[in-house]
Amino acid sequence: MQDVQQLLQQTFNLQTFRPGQQAVIDALLAGRSALAVFPTGGGKSLCYQLPALMLDGLTLVVSPLIALMKDQVDQLNRLNIPAARLDSSVDAGELQAIYQGLDDGSIKLLYVAPERLANERFLARLKRLSISMMAVDEAHCVSEWGHNFRPDYLKLAQLARKLKVGRVLALTATATPQVAEQICDSFHIAGADHIQTGFFRPNLALAVRPCRTDERDQYLLDQLTSRSAEPAIVYVTLQKTAETVAAFLQAQGLKAQAYHAGLKDEPRHQVQEAFMAGETDIVVATIAFGMGIDKADIRAIYHYNLPKSLENYMQEIGRAGRDGQPSHCHLLANPDDLTVLENFTYGDTPDSESLAALIHWLLAQPAQFDLAVHELSGQFDVRPLVINTLLTYLELEGVIRATAPFYTEYKVAFQGSREEILAGFNPERAAFLERLFATGKQGRIWLTLRPIDAAQTLGDDRLRILNALNYLEQQQMIELRVAGVRQGYRMLNPPAESEPLIVRMQEQFALREQRDIQRLQQVCDWAGSADCHQQALVGYFGETLAQPCGQCSACLGEQPQLPSRRHRAPDPAVVHAMREENHQALTTPRQLARFLCGITSPRASRARLARHPSFGSQMGAPFSEVLAACESD
Repeated sequence: MQDVQQLLQQTFNLQTFRPGQQAVIDALLAGRSALAVFPTGGGKSLCYQLPALMLDGLTLVVSPLIALMKDQVDQLNRLNIPAARLDSSVDAGELQAIYQGLDDGSIKLLYVAPERLANERFLARLKRLSISMMAVDEAHCVSEWGHNFRPDYLKLAQLARKLKVGRVLALTATATPQVAEQICDSFHIAGADHIQTGFFRPNLALAVRPCRTDERDQYLLDQLTSRSAEPAIVYVTLQKTAETVAAFLQAQGLKAQAYHAGLKDEPRHQVQEAFMAGETDIVVATIAFGMGIDKADIRAIYHYNLPKSLENYMQEIGRAGRDGQPSHCHLLANPDDLTVLENFTYGDTPDSESLAALIHWLLAQPAQFDLAVHELSGQFDVRPLVINTLLTYLELEGVIRATAPFYTEYKVAFQGSREEILAGFNPERAAFLERLFATGKQGRIWLTLRPIDAAQTLGDDRLRILNALNYLEQQQMIELRVAGVRQGYRMLNPPAESEPLIVRMQEQFALREQRDIQRLQQVCDWAGSADCHQQALVGYFGETLAQPCGQCSACLGEQPQLPSRRHRAPDPAVVHAMREENHQALTTPRQLARFLCGITSPRASRARLARHPSFGSQMGAPFSEVLAACESD
């Protein structure tokens, strides 16, 4: 086996390790789990990619971003490292090739989204494999104290134990001390294996520029034109802002394009490729852009709007100057931005009525039950993320336990005649398969089976049916497509009275709301401080910078006087008019307030109310005041 240094030089074409990498790799090769807190661009990926080639078995990489997975797998394949990714863009042929590579051990690294690990067929496949390591990217999502909590991440530690994973590497660029502690607790990482290299980036010059709303475009243009063309990202809050700012810059003769989640896949991909190739200098983007973008020579990051947390800010400026060359980061600070950011936070908090109704429904379920989050979302007008978070909270309280997700519908296409397939089995198994196929509905090509119904009809176990279908697929006798995912649950310890539980859950969501609002205020407090911006920023992440950086706008003597926050009052006439329209999707004050602030909900989306002229018409007014107007009308 090659040693670490040989692999580094001969396979990865690198001469030396970056700070922290060797310590992380040594821990993993010794069989211990580790937490790597490195700045964006600090070389986190090598920490699992290199040991993956030295360990027996598969390294499973959990990443929330398709763009990052594609980027890294392409890069590894160019180095002749056998890596693959499973995401929604992989077609049936590629999927079979990946499964074959997993079964024969030829794939060493497999990248998956956390949601993929809720797929019962995929988990069954993983349980047959030897998984030497799980790498968890964006590990701060594990923590409720983090800025981007994702319920799926809370279950990863338990899953690692179920899959008998040899060791876990948690990776993040933005963990406060509190978040790092929770990550280490979740994955049983010893304090000595929490390796942090420091957040200070001496090549980044930070500038806070107070700007009124009507000054931002000109200031941005002046900054971009005062330098020769250089790769830059301009971060904005809203998709609409990305479009208007990009159009403004284009009209001034600059090579700028908009990038946001509202664009279709192909245009988004084209913008990213043009930026990577140097055909576009400036990308005006929501936070949907930049994660996993491996471009070392980004010279400037502009925050046209306030970021929603200091964690987000640190992550976003970290995309500049990865080549070590001087780069600059400008925050166009305007407290007016807080109104829209706060509105989105308030809008994520569910109605107390909807939350109570949802909890009552859950507690009324039998000892074994299943649900579809999408159905509940429409039924109770609660966002899917909020439902998933609630279910996770109830699991943590010991009220319910997730068993396994499953698909309600399987579509089967025979790869040959049915008779020939059945002829390959002994009489007993052939008879079982024939009875199974008879329960389905035959279309022109696809036979549609519902395993739950088939199990009842045949008086057999649903798992036997699934195993039979999976075996036929593995033998390439059939092609399978699945639909209608539902999550199974077991009722463990339902409370004797539901009201105390409902109150606790409402308090949990209110606490999350308060934490997110507090993060917004921390951004404003930091931007308005006269102290060294770098010292204060790294201090937030638990690091001490002994001397002021000497190059941020505060160190250069600029005292940021943020303009006073302005907002307009909600228009009572619009509120009253919407009340008079009496939409079925807007029956509670909070539903109506969300709609007027431009925050969609499942029922409003289904009713296509985002096209209504009043949707978002009160976006400039504080959510609390819009809500009060809706309650009093």
